[in-house]
Amino acid sequence: MPITQRLEQRADNYVTRICRHATFRLSSIPYDVKEFLDGYPNNQTVNARSGKQNLSFYSNELKCRPDGLLIEDLLDKWQGKHNLLEAKHGFIQWLFPIPEQGVNMFANPLTEHEIEEITSSSTILLRVRRSYELMLDFYGMRLMDTESGLVGRKEDGWEERYRNLTHSPHNNLRITRILKCLSILSYPHYTAPFVLHVLNEQSEHGLLNAPMLQNSLDKWWANCNRNQQERQTIQEIISQVWSKSNKWVFTRAMYEQMISSREVESTLTLPE
Repeated sequence: MPITQRLEQRADNYVTRICRHATFRLSSIPYDVKEFLDGYPNNQTVNARSGKQNLSFYSNELKCRPDGLLIEDLLDKWQGKHNLLEAKHGFIQWLFPIPEQGVNMFANPLTEHEIEEITSSSTILLRVRRSYELMLDFYGMRLMDTESGLVGRKEDGWEERYRNLTHSPHNNLRITRILKCLSILSYPHYTAPFVLHVLNEQSEHGLLNAPMLQNSLDKWWANCNRNQQERQTIQEIISQVWSKSNKWVFTRAMYEQMISSREVESTLTLPE
């Protein structure tokens, strides 16, 4: 079986896994998220046997497989190539490495040594941010503030990208990986703004509200944040947004107020 077909088959298996849980909301935290929150306590074997593949890729020294691109080439040539980003399944493990094995057999889990090296390099961290911006554009969004992580709609074509995100549930798993990676690689403050942006779109505009996407947000994305206070605040907003006993709306103004206030108070507080 060709490599690309095997990757697609593995991706389809991941989508099936999502479907099994699509009817549950705000339930227990999934096992993979618990491992992430606990700092991957069972990964000693992975750290011992793995090399520096992720570090070499992000240093622009090693080509990703199976696509055969250096990271600078990928970030430049694939920008705005939405059909390509949708169809390919092997690149996401290279752009957003985490201490978990993904569907790409050629991509290694991220090691503690690599985390130390990557987070100490401003050049590499800029590439991590550019990877995030590449995928935000693919999802119809943009990073409006690199300091706070504020997210908004991209200026052109966001409607079509939102439709794709709503109808392509394998992207839910991609986003989980992205948020974990950002948290690990010096951008933990980016996770809450992404989740809250999606919540605002759901609450105020009725967008991005497919059942499987909602389930992924509630159980995975909202919990891919190692700041317990922020997780609790986000879960409270989720509860209010989806409560059938009130008509509370989480507005864009509330979202921006929360992110702006966090910059001053260093804590994420509920909107007034």
